[in-house]
Amino acid sequence: MTIEIEIKFIATPDAASELPTQLTAWPHEHSAAEKLTNIYYETKDAQLRRWDMGLRIRGFGDSYEMTLKTAGQSVGGLHQRQEYNIPLTQPDLAIEKLPQAVWPAGTDLSALQAQLTPLFSTHFLREKWVVTYRESVIEVAFDRGEVRSGELTEAINEIELELKSGHQKELLAFAAELAGMGGLRLGSLSKAARGYALAQGNPARERRPLPILKAKPKATIEEGMQSAFALGLAQWQYHEELWLSGNHDALQEIRQALETLRQAFTLFGSLVPRKASSDLRQRLAVLEETLKADDLHAETLCFAADSLLAQLALTNWIATQGWRDFVSAEADVKLQASFKRFSDIMLGRIAADLKSTFDKIRHINEYQDKLPRLNHQLLAVRLLAGAYEPSAVYGWLSGWERLALAIETHDRSWLENAGHDVLRTPAFWKNGSL
Repeated sequence: MTIEIEIKFIATPDAASELPTQLTAWPHEHSAAEKLTNIYYETKDAQLRRWDMGLRIRGFGDSYEMTLKTAGQSVGGLHQRQEYNIPLTQPDLAIEKLPQAVWPAGTDLSALQAQLTPLFSTHFLREKWVVTYRESVIEVAFDRGEVRSGELTEAINEIELELKSGHQKELLAFAAELAGMGGLRLGSLSKAARGYALAQGNPARERRPLPILKAKPKATIEEGMQSAFALGLAQWQYHEELWLSGNHDALQEIRQALETLRQAFTLFGSLVPRKASSDLRQRLAVLEETLKADDLHAETLCFAADSLLAQLALTNWIATQGWRDFVSAEADVKLQASFKRFSDIMLGRIAADLKSTFDKIRHINEYQDKLPRLNHQLLAVRLLAGAYEPSAVYGWLSGWERLALAIETHDRSWLENAGHDVLRTPAFWKNGSL
């Protein structure tokens, strides 16, 4: 078993052709391109997928290897997971050779193997460089080929950076150095994820509103904060994929994802000094301004160095807890307090602010100026409300979101007759103070 730590880039053809030249800046060993074929296996009821596992057999030359990848963590384009590799003499599944401990208790391996069949495959040429960067050794692999399921295919044009030894911070720093060449974007979807989509007929993915953040039980404020930033980044990358696939409406969701990140900085601003995130916030602010233009092109923006560097900076900040060096002992004590308790307090403050904002409205035309503030606060609520009964949360949100819609669509009738009713929506949280 190994812990795989890697960053995936999707590359334009021009960027891929520039990669060998870029890598001459560091000591490295080069390996010529090798043809790889991977066959991924699954049961008819997607049992491995439900366990968050991926199982494949890889063929390279006259050799074969069975690999099981288990559930891991993914932030931005940084992927960390356990990987088990078993050499094979023939390309035949032999899951009994994997450690028994990797399977859920009570798994019948014979029955499971009998149900496993090929689901999709990947075919690509892999060219490799082993680079020495500062105190770390990083394998750079360029893959070009395709994912295939039945008659459906999707191109592979990826650069993977895998940390072989050294430090995660240096892997991220090396990724930032390569980002400056342009023509790259973070790959949030693995080859396997794309293969599963093809196997399902490659259905179009839809825009998704910001979900209610579900922090782990008894999370600290610091853990809740990390989850909030990770959620904003995930929303950004999900809708970036949609925008690139031709869904022009996804651009609005990207803008909202950046606004979600802004609200997260505001929510936790009293606990994390501004200097801890000044460079990151500046990168995001520049990108927000760029996204306000009317003539944006997905390919141009998503593969721009500024966009990639902003995502990498955010990934780095989340994954390495980039605020830690700036937090005082007193602030650290507060960060380790209950996120649920923090959410109670902040939700109470948000509700009081909304009531104060809309209770003073005396004329229908005053609503329009309040819309940005309302939208910002509703995003913040979604970052705080995960510990509560969903029906109660959505019941509270629905009234305020209906108000936002009425303001946006200039629904004067609704505003005149029901605009103030939302102020009487009962709270779903517990009030308190720090």
